[in-house]
Amino acid sequence: MKNILVATDFSNNAYCALFYVTKLLASKPCTFHLLNVFNELTPLKGKKSKLFVGKKLLEKLKIESEENLTKTMHKIVLDNDNPKHQFQTISEKGILSKIMTKTIDKLYIDLVVMGNKGVTEAADIFFGSNTIQVANIINKCPILAIPGEMDFKEPKEIAFVTDFKKGCAKKSVEPLLFIASLYKAKIRVLHITEEEILNTEQESNKKLLDICLKDVDHTFHWRQLFDDKAKVIQEFLEKLNVDLYSMVNQKHNLFEKLTREPVIKDVSMYSETPFLILPSQDRL
Repeated sequence: MKNILVATDFSNNAYCALFYVTKLLASKPCTFHLLNVFNELTPLKGKKSKLFVGKKLLEKLKIESEENLTKTMHKIVLDNDNPKHQFQTISEKGILSKIMTKTIDKLYIDLVVMGNKGVTEAADIFFGSNTIQVANIINKCPILAIPGEMDFKEPKEIAFVTDFKKGCAKKSVEPLLFIASLYKAKIRVLHITEEEILNTEQESNKKLLDICLKDVDHTFHWRQLFDDKAKVIQEFLEKLNVDLYSMVNQKHNLFEKLTREPVIKDVSMYSETPFLILPSQDRL
């Protein structure tokens, strides 16, 4: 991972996400691109949010965005103090997910990092609305979502959640394997079972995943679906003291079900655990 895109709205959570990823990749040379996206709906500092239109406002927003990016860059350089790391700033007008998509292609981004809770501190969403919006549009590189204002902890225990209903290509789990290799982490594969046994396709997909994880210390775990999936996952994360958990973002799989289920409301359930969303890849 050489190019990291970190989205920021200058909230404490956004800065914590930036700090977390600099610690996560402390041993690797990389460039962190700090991105702030603004538009007519962005409130000026100290002003109430209103629907403004006009060049004058956008000019003020641009200046404020650039100034805050510079402040953030200076702060992380001081806090990070790592000669292997470089920082660049990007200020753009537009829609976050669209700007990110363009930037990922332009700068050959290897990882996107976001905070789950931003300025709005919305407590009734599974993940921050921007994180979900981005995850549903971007499927070219992994997304690391950092919830709340948390301190960095080396990921020694990593959970990978799957329903085995789709095959997992080696390329999909490469970012997970990379992070696991940095910290000699163990990967705990969690399957939430809705049926008594795996069908033939699921068994085949499990074997493929086992092959993909062959160079990593890993184990398989089954949990019965006794409640909504979010609670089952959370109990598993707590029981095994998981430091980071991950899923592949595939259509019609567990990730999509989780992000669409109306029962999943309480973002605080996941306030302790960073979430790595892996891109779906077709080939092994």
